[in-house]
Amino acid sequence: MSDSMMISTQQHENELYSYEDQNKEKEAFVSQLPKTKGWLGSNSTLCLYQNFWCPPTIVPNIISFQNHFQALDEDIIIASKPKSGTTWLKALLFSIINRAHTTLSNTPLLSSNPHELVPFFEYNLYTRNQKNPPLIKSIPSPRLFSTHIPYDSLPKFIIKSQSQIVYICRNPLDTIVSHWHFANQADDGNRLDHCASKWTLEEFVDAYCNGVEVYGPFWSHILGYWKQSVENPQKVMFLKYEELKKDTKTQVKRLAEFVRFPFSLEEDTLGIIDEILELCSLKNLKELDVNKHGKFMPYFENKSYFRKGEVGDWVNHLSSATVERVEKLIHDKLNSLI
Repeated sequence: MSDSMMISTQQHENELYSYEDQNKEKEAFVSQLPKTKGWLGSNSTLCLYQNFWCPPTIVPNIISFQNHFQALDEDIIIASKPKSGTTWLKALLFSIINRAHTTLSNTPLLSSNPHELVPFFEYNLYTRNQKNPPLIKSIPSPRLFSTHIPYDSLPKFIIKSQSQIVYICRNPLDTIVSHWHFANQADDGNRLDHCASKWTLEEFVDAYCNGVEVYGPFWSHILGYWKQSVENPQKVMFLKYEELKKDTKTQVKRLAEFVRFPFSLEEDTLGIIDEILELCSLKNLKELDVNKHGKFMPYFENKSYFRKGEVGDWVNHLSSATVERVEKLIHDKLNSLI
């Protein structure tokens, strides 16, 4: 065996050992964290890490992200709780920052789910203890990322850099209903025992009200980003789903200005903004072939990311007693913020 082959083999063994060693350390760490019932079948769990709940399999990814991500000043990060309008916002922001070199006929949104174009740090990039995920190197500037992680747990390089964060929040009543429907669509062949029979809507409400829900408590998550948007409005934009639905064009203009890609008067006159709104409308995204078939994330088909997207759909699902309970919690914890 040549010296070069011996060195290559030794490097591979060192890397393998390093990965396995780190993995064991993280597994041991995760095993000591507080646990509760998860929402992907009866055997799934959530664990409490840095004061928020998340799937235990994701904790090692979050740790790698926190330790190794190097932010650039031009980076744009979408932050949210699950089922708060993340998919829609990804499509809008991707279209805003790439409009100079894409058209309605060749936009990647026609062939890729929005979550593929705007990857999650914790789900798509920092897996398997990767320090420098290859995909990050291939993303052109300005890089567009997303996360469900609370503000206080973001890497220090994001906090200290000039990168920008767009946070979208939604009325928890609608989030609860949307998340419950989403969970009931989980599918992984025969490995999952239908979580629809394991979680009732009432149980989902209890979990949310107790703060024991994925990336929750929801009030801490929302308040963390809201406070930063007040203290540093050039760094964090706080966007409400309901306002985005009510006057999408005005909010999209605000969004474009915030991320330093403002629309010109000429673009507005030519209907460029309207074209983006039509392209990224839930109705249009839902009808694209790429979003009707295939599976981007484990357990969930692409079509599961597109349901109704309506404001106030909770009235069709929640009892008056449940609404009163959640609204009291919102008032107590968020003090009319939503």
